[in-house]
Amino acid sequence: MGIDLPLVWFVIIVFSILMYIVMDGFDLGIGILYPALKDSHDRDLMMNSVAPVWDGNETWLVLGGAALFGAFPLAYAIVLDALSIPLTFMLLALIFRGVAFEFRFRADESHRKHWDHAFIWGSVFTTFVQGVVVGAFIQGFHVENRVYIGGYFDWFSPFPLFCGLGLVIAYALLACGWLIMKTEGHLRKTMYRLLRPLTFAMLIIIIIISAWTPILNNAIYTRWFSLHNLFFFLPVPMLVLICSGLLINSAKKQKSDHVPFLAALGLIFLGFTGLGISIWPNLIPPQISFRDAAGPMESLGFMLVGALFIIPIILVYTYWSYYVFRGKITPDQGYH
Repeated sequence: MGIDLPLVWFVIIVFSILMYIVMDGFDLGIGILYPALKDSHDRDLMMNSVAPVWDGNETWLVLGGAALFGAFPLAYAIVLDALSIPLTFMLLALIFRGVAFEFRFRADESHRKHWDHAFIWGSVFTTFVQGVVVGAFIQGFHVENRVYIGGYFDWFSPFPLFCGLGLVIAYALLACGWLIMKTEGHLRKTMYRLLRPLTFAMLIIIIIISAWTPILNNAIYTRWFSLHNLFFFLPVPMLVLICSGLLINSAKKQKSDHVPFLAALGLIFLGFTGLGISIWPNLIPPQISFRDAAGPMESLGFMLVGALFIIPIILVYTYWSYYVFRGKITPDQGYH
């Protein structure tokens, strides 16, 4: 039996996107939380907590995009057609954010505030657009004869925009857990104070999106509420409540600094898997499956040889960078 190459590449892309969301999520979330702290030393500490790893996190975004282009060219073409405007703005926001990250530490006090604003808005806008893209996928694309026939502004509708807001809250919660795990003193206490309201805000977002999604998409409604799937999906809301309970309990006790980050990761993972379960096996909802969108088998096989070489290298590099810079960061440490 031969290798199911479309399935292998589907798994590679899903894994890449999940790795990006997990690692660049708290990175972007730090910029979202920036306005909550006015002290420049706290802001320095927040940036230094991700300075050694932030640019490496985006490797997974590049890998996912390149894999989509090579393995599923039809899906790549439709996504670029439907979401060209928000994706262009996202890339511009990422550029502003990256430049601000490097220039802020080298600017004098009179100009540092400008780079702070660039970092904040770059982080917020990048996150918001990513949430809009997720919402657009759930909403579905208008495709006929393998060609996108919708408008350039179909993404500009209430559900994708609300998903953008939801992802901003999710990344802020993830960054809050990261900073609790990585910092001490005043900054750590501030993050613990933010943990409870962010958790409740995240729960409200999850409830609204969970109620809105099946109303928006009949196929998802049928999948969620058929008797067989209902029992299969039941652990998901239970796990969401468990993760939320861990976050709220951590905010109260303030003892185990690793629990908030891990519980927030759990919520992100459950949301991501919920999306995957809802649209499976479609790569372009509601009708183009990953098999329909796959490129020639020869191309998929050729690319897989390179992927089997490069992905382990990325994983080793990622592990090593986080291992080297593990533990709490102190105010006297800096990586710029």
